[in-house]
This record gives sequence, C-alpha cells and structure tokens, in this order.
Amino acid sequence: MYTKTTTSLKASEIEKKWVLIDAEGLVVGRLASVIANRLRGKHKAGYTPHLDCGDNVIVINADKVRFTGKKMTDKVYYRHTGYPGGIKSTTPAKVLEGKFPERVLTKAVERMIPKGPLGRQQMKNLRVFAGAEHPHEAQNPETLDVAGMNRKNKVAR
Repeated sequence: MYTKTTTSLKASEIEKKWVLIDAEGLVVGRLASVIANRLRGKHKAGYTPHLDCGDNVIVINADKVRFTGKKMTDKVYYRHTGYPGGIKSTTPAKVLEGKFPERVLTKAVERMIPKGPLGRQQMKNLRVFAGAEHPHEAQNPETLDVAGMNRKNKVAR
C-alpha cells in the first residue's frame, strides 16, 4: 500500500522574493487578504506552517485605498491606553487623513496574520508606504497586479 507523505521545507531551502503592490483604488480587506497570504507563503506549493516562507511585500500608495459602502465613516477602530477609562476610538477616514495613513492597511494585514513570534517575524517582511516612492528599488521587486486578480475571480464565479 502506498502512503502519501507531506514534505516540509527546511529553513535553508526557503526562497524569498520581493513583490511590489500598488494599492491605489483597491479595497482594504481584499488587498489585506492577498498581502497576508503572500507574507505567510500560502501561495507557494512548499508552504510550511511553522516557518517564515513568505515573500517580502512592498505596498505603495497606501493612502489611496478605499472601503466599500459607508465603512469609511461608520467603521470604528478601538484601542485602549492601558489606563482606567482609556478607551479611544477613531474612524478610517480620520486615520487616512492623519499623519500615518498607511496604518489602516498595516493593521488590517496584522489582524490576518497569526499572533506570536512567527507572526511578528512575518510582519517584518511587510513595508507599507503612503506615497508612490519607496527605497527598495535595489531589490528589483516583481509587480503584482492585485486588481487584475480580483477581476479574474469575479468573472470566474
């Protein structure tokens, strides 16, 4: 009788690529799920859950992302200062107009990555920039067309 075995990659066998994503006009949640899968390495055939086998992801134009429906004003982000009665709230519109608009996308991806040491290591492979410029030209990142991926999926359904 033939038994199937799953082979796990070793840390020395992992090949990481650099991927560039232009976030202009893309929906936050859909983009974040694509980025999270790339960071984890789930798009690769040799995916190993206990190793960081994902790619390095560069996201530009993060300040030009969009939300569907009325989420831009109705969605509320909560955080706690650590002091009694220290609950603070904000909306995506306020964050995108503020000093660090890339945090909307960063936090959306962070919430899709597992918590723990591996998740923190995978989040270090994400670089998000509000504008169109980024300092990683030397890595020759491959451009990923996320908008085209979403269109293909909708047509196929």
